[in-house]
Amino acid sequence: MHVAFGEITKQLAKQAVGDAVKGVFDPEPAAPADLGSAMLAQVLAMQKALKEEDDLVVLFAAGTEMIRVFEIFMPSKMVVILSGVDPQRNTTRIVTPVHSLQLICKIVKVQQGAKASPVKVVLPK
Repeated sequence: MHVAFGEITKQLAKQAVGDAVKGVFDPEPAAPADLGSAMLAQVLAMQKALKEEDDLVVLFAAGTEMIRVFEIFMPSKMVVILSGVDPQRNTTRIVTPVHSLQLICKIVKVQQGAKASPVKVVLPK
């Protein structure tokens, strides 16, 4: 059987491109337990990378409510409890399934004379 050199080249290129993008367009969804760990790892990594004059502000928004998160607690691999304050400085807690959690994370400069407020992360045992 005779195969043209051009056909072999096309087939190799197609295979190489297919291997390079495999999983990019249709990745397997993370298991809920892995999802929470991955999200917390990202928050901790952002916090660890901060410069001395920076602070990581973590916010959670639900409808018209928004809180600044100071603690993230995972009592189980499926549930997250966020503790923080709302704009009126009321202590607020959000209890949510891990798969519904969306956090807004931004790096801001610490105001002169103030200290950074790191987010405390408590993992399940």
